[in-house]
Amino acid sequence: MQTIKVGLLGFGTVGAGVVKAFQNNGDLLARRLGGPVELVRIADLDIETKRPVEVSPQLLTTDAGAVLDDPQISIVIELIGGYEPARSFVLRAIANGKHVVTANKALLALHGEEIFQAAERAGVDVLFEASVGGGIPVISAIKENLGANRFQSAFGILNGTCNYILTRMTEEGADFATVLADAQAKGYAEADPTFDVEGIDTAHKLALLCSLCFGTRVDFKSIYTEGITRINALDIQFAREFGYKLKLLAIGKRDGDQIELRVHPTMLDLDHPLAKVDGAFNGVRLVGDFVGPVMFYGYGAGMEATASAVMGDVMALVRNLRSGAGVRTPALGCPQSAIERLTVKPMADLVSSYYLRVFVKDQPGVLAQIAGVLGRHRISIESMLQPHRHEADAVPIVMMTHEAVERDVRAALAEIDALDSVKGESLFIRIEEQAD
Repeated sequence: MQTIKVGLLGFGTVGAGVVKAFQNNGDLLARRLGGPVELVRIADLDIETKRPVEVSPQLLTTDAGAVLDDPQISIVIELIGGYEPARSFVLRAIANGKHVVTANKALLALHGEEIFQAAERAGVDVLFEASVGGGIPVISAIKENLGANRFQSAFGILNGTCNYILTRMTEEGADFATVLADAQAKGYAEADPTFDVEGIDTAHKLALLCSLCFGTRVDFKSIYTEGITRINALDIQFAREFGYKLKLLAIGKRDGDQIELRVHPTMLDLDHPLAKVDGAFNGVRLVGDFVGPVMFYGYGAGMEATASAVMGDVMALVRNLRSGAGVRTPALGCPQSAIERLTVKPMADLVSSYYLRVFVKDQPGVLAQIAGVLGRHRISIESMLQPHRHEADAVPIVMMTHEAVERDVRAALAEIDALDSVKGESLFIRIEEQAD
């Protein structure tokens, strides 16, 4: 049986996990694939730094071309991350007739259309299971086992750093800045955490998730993206008092020819399945017209979990090569010619219930003023808390609304923030009710 040869671009944390999988489970791979598969070349700009795995120096090179242009290599694994040179390398591998496995959600969120079209023209596969949810096999499930469903929604907790921070804020009552600093000190958060805490990483993953679920091309710039930096311990506490838990949620919904694409802090009922996803874990909840609700849960990052997903893609490609199946399943689950053009619903048109938090001067008549503004903007209050004094001359007023239109909520809060009795900028958080 001919050996299938694989090349690796990027020898960082996940790359080391892939090497470890080849070393530790090479015999298992050969048995399950009906023949050997071998990692024959590893390219990285830094081949001197010690990794958690030992490899022969003959496998290492600083020249990406040694992987991309080697005619004996059938599968290229791209794990260098970022936009360039990753984009150029992937396109070069495709042009050379090689199948590609990548974990690069940022690359595919921005350049996926170009890459997938190039792959279809060349008759090769681009697989990206590890790009969404780390070790959770959600991509292949959508494309394969759940492929007969029209998906109504796709919700996800897709960033372990944010989920870890919000979990600790919930359990300890600590502020965002305190937990972030500790997470950075322990290595759970990057030195520059912007992509994580501002929701950008989650939005990259949502773009791929919704492209697959709804069979459309998602323009990353069309995703409404809001991070967790304005959330404080009071909001966590009030959410609990109202019976909710706060999560950074990726939300995709389809309504006819429109889709909702949004990433933002969201209040979930304590009984919602995603409310129980804590720490560095990820969770994805899909609702299909035939299967109903389906939940995926597991580690969303890490050397071994992500390497597991990468190796699953490698194994799928080896099976295709050995059976002569060619490109059995297109990158987005359907041919490029079948991709639909769906419009993105404007956030201003969103209908939701809302949590509102306003800091006001401790003086008579303020509550009546605020209630009057909300009423003029067709916003009905469901419940309210006015807890103890927070600062020397300010108290928080916290309200939960009935369903309202977002443009009305934003207009009302702009008017409220202009009142002399209000201190600082008010905050609103959307509430997602559990519905199948």
